[in-house]
Amino acid sequence: RRAAALAAALSTAALASALAAAARRAAASAARSAARVAATRAAALATSLSAAAIAAWVLGQHENGQRYQPLPADLRPADLATAYQVQARLATAWAPHRGPVAGYKIAVTSKAIQELCKMESPCAGRLFADEIKTGPAALSLGDYTRLGLEFELAVRVGQDLAPGHGPWDVDNVRDHVATVAAAFEMVDDRNADYDHLDGLSLVADNSWAAGVVLGPECAEWRDLDLTATPVALTHNGITDQAVTGAAMGNPLASLAWVANLLNAEGGQVKAGEIVITGSTLATRFPAAGDQLEYMVDGVGEVALTITA
Repeated sequence: RRAAALAAALSTAALASALAAAARRAAASAARSAARVAATRAAALATSLSAAAIAAWVLGQHENGQRYQPLPADLRPADLATAYQVQARLATAWAPHRGPVAGYKIAVTSKAIQELCKMESPCAGRLFADEIKTGPAALSLGDYTRLGLEFELAVRVGQDLAPGHGPWDVDNVRDHVATVAAAFEMVDDRNADYDHLDGLSLVADNSWAAGVVLGPECAEWRDLDLTATPVALTHNGITDQAVTGAAMGNPLASLAWVANLLNAEGGQVKAGEIVITGSTLATRFPAAGDQLEYMVDGVGEVALTITA
C-alpha cells in the first residue's frame, strides 16, 4: 500500500510539474507575443510621426517657393512605405486647392534614371482633380517653378483594381481599362539639382506631379499593339517619333505596376481614375510661345500652347 501511495504521489508531482512547465511556456509565449505587438505598434507610431514631420517640411518648402532639395538627413524616410505615407498626408493638405486625388502617375521608369535617383524600381505620384485638364490647353509658365512636359498614354480605369483580383499584369488589367488618350504630363522639378537626386525624397515630394492635359478619350483601343503603337511629338514644327512601349514595354505594364503598389499599401486604383503610364520621349522644358502636339496613332492627339 505504501508503494502504491508513493507512486501516486510521484505521479501527482510529475503532473503538477508538467502543468507548471506548460504554464511557464504559455506565459513566455504570451509575453513574446505582447512584445511583438508592442514593437509593431511602436514602429507604426514612429512611422506615422516621421511621415507627419516630413510632410510638414515638404509643405513648407512648397509654400515658401523653395528650390527643390533632397530631405535633410534627420528627416529622410526610413523606407518607401514611409515616403508614400508622406504623399498621402500631402494629398490631404493639398486637396482644398488642388482637388481630391483623381489618378496616379508612374515615374523613374528607365534604368538610367533609377540609377540617378538611387532607386531599384519606378515610383508613383498622385494626380489631383483640379489639375487634370482637357486639350487643347494653354499653360502659363508663371504657374510653375520650372515646368517640364512628358508625353504619355493615359488610361481611364473602368473598374476598381481591387486587391482581391490581383496581382495585376498586362493580361488581367486589360479588361479594367475603359478608355485611353494621348496626354501631356506636367512635372515641376522646382529647379532641382539633378546631380543630387534621392529617390525617397522624390517620392515624398509626390514625384513632382503637377497635372495632366488629356486628348480625346478613345474607347476603341483594344486592337492596338500597345507595345509598338507609333507616337509623334511635334514641338514648334519639329517632329520626333517613338512608340507607346518606350516607357515600360507596354503602358498596361505601367498600370499593373501602379495597381500592385497601391494594393500592397491597402489601397486601389478606383473606377474613373486616370493613370498616366510613362513618357515615350525625354522630358522637355518649354519656353513661352512654344506650340506642342502629341499624337498616338489610332488613339488621337492633344495640343498645348505655352504662355508666360
